Amino acid sequence: MSNAVSGLPIGRGLLYLIVAGAAWGTAGAAASLIYRASDVGPIALSFWRCAGGLALLLAVRLPRRRARPAVREPLNRKILRIGVTGFGLAVFQTAYFAAVEATGLAVATVVTLGAGPVLIALGARLTMGERLGGGGLAAVVGALCGLAVLVLGSGDATVRPYGVVLAVVSAAGYSVMTLLTRWWGRDGGADASSTTVWAFAVTTACLLPFGLAEGLVPHAAQPAHVLALLAYIAAVPTALAYGLYFAGAAVVRSATVSVVMLLEPVSAAVLAVALLGERLTTATLAGTLLMLGSVAGLAVAEARSAAAGRRQLEGGLGEKVLI
Repeated sequence: MSNAVSGLPIGRGLLYLIVAGAAWGTAGAAASLIYRASDVGPIALSFWRCAGGLALLLAVRLPRRRARPAVREPLNRKILRIGVTGFGLAVFQTAYFAAVEATGLAVATVVTLGAGPVLIALGARLTMGERLGGGGLAAVVGALCGLAVLVLGSGDATVRPYGVVLAVVSAAGYSVMTLLTRWWGRDGGADASSTTVWAFAVTTACLLPFGLAEGLVPHAAQPAHVLALLAYIAAVPTALAYGLYFAGAAVVRSATVSVVMLLEPVSAAVLAVALLGERLTTATLAGTLLMLGSVAGLAVAEARSAAAGRRQLEGGLGEKVLI
């Protein structure tokens, strides 16, 4: 149950992704509190999220680099990986915020997170030969149905074509980021920590001009409160979550990654009910249970597939020894 090259067990990779998905979901609640307390815009918030996350990752990475040698990787491949991953992350976040503004949170979330697993499953099948199988396909369909029930169950959705296009663009950026992380993680030639740091460096640079145009310095009656929330967003759903995401996505099948990360809206819904005073509806409960069941089923299937592959590998080595 481990990736033969990177050494990270599949089970631990799944755990990393589950924690990352749950942490991502807390960003929305924290952002809502920031919007209530200040005049910060979504692009400026995304910039400070990435810039703060980058600073924290660099602070953690410097002592680790002294303790452990970095993974050797050809320079041209490293530049390509960093550039494409960072650009994909920037497109993912910025297009999503624009989609929310254009067509509303519900539709933007459903289209972005719903199109992601479909694009990733197709891309993984065409580029890496990864197959979902019957059980995996059922889990993906169940998760997407749960997402639709969870987010659209309130009946407040308004569909605008331009916003839908932006949401699909966001899903494409997320899909490219996920597929390339898996592609370069298969041979162990990419350091997940390095990927995370440099991806945030590129994303921060991409968001800077848009953030300057929107206004980077927020005005707030309680600036310490806003700074504390910004620090939380930079630390937990950004530096921690993306570090775990890139590590897990390198060893877990891409389609499984995309479904596990659907835990984000589940986490956000739980926080909205528990902390923000939103009403617990039948749609919220049904969608949450359906998505959790689908994620659990696909995670179990992933673990069993990895275990079967390990037994097959050990059996082949045993036959060679006997021969």
